[in-house]
Amino acid sequence: MTDLILVLTTVAADEQAEPLARRLVEERLAACVNLLPPMTSVFRWQGEVHRDTERQLIIKTTRERLPALQNRLGELHPYELPELLVLSVEGGGDAYLEWARRAVR
Repeated sequence: MTDLILVLTTVAADEQAEPLARRLVEERLAACVNLLPPMTSVFRWQGEVHRDTERQLIIKTTRERLPALQNRLGELHPYELPELLVLSVEGGGDAYLEWARRAVR
């Protein structure tokens, strides 16, 4: 296992996705953020089933930066309760992993 992690979150609209991604990279909380195409999400919220169009963000960072990333997402994210899932990275190209570490220092 490496110290690199993937953090998943979603936002409701295209106009929210890129500014959030750019901010996280500019602040060195993320080495890279992938913005996936719009998707349909079906979920239960406050006792009702909802259907919304969202964008998935895949945030690449290190375990060391996770607390700061979580705090900043809490400040910047437009949702009352944003998705925040952390996935461990088992391995990868040494050069890429080192680039990611340097990008968030």
